[in-house]
Amino acid sequence: MGWNAITMTQHSPLLTGLNDGTYLYFVHSYYVVPDDQSVVCTQTSYGVTFASSISRDNIFACQFHPEKSQRAGLQIIRNFAVWS
Repeated sequence: MGWNAITMTQHSPLLTGLNDGTYLYFVHSYYVVPDDQSVVCTQTSYGVTFASSISRDNIFACQFHPEKSQRAGLQIIRNFAVWS
């Protein structure tokens, strides 16, 4: 929980303008383990390395909370408005 950095593993239009090492806010310690690793967009390390966002077709899901992530989160929300 708290602020942690992401590492990009693939491009997503929603992550445009963000870089490796961008800090985002995580509210809980739950995470998914996708069967298909090709959907992983970002990873984060907190004791273990886990998928912190995934994307496939027009679906994007993230473990962090963009609405609580200040500038980086606002960038994701702006990207969503353009992308959708």
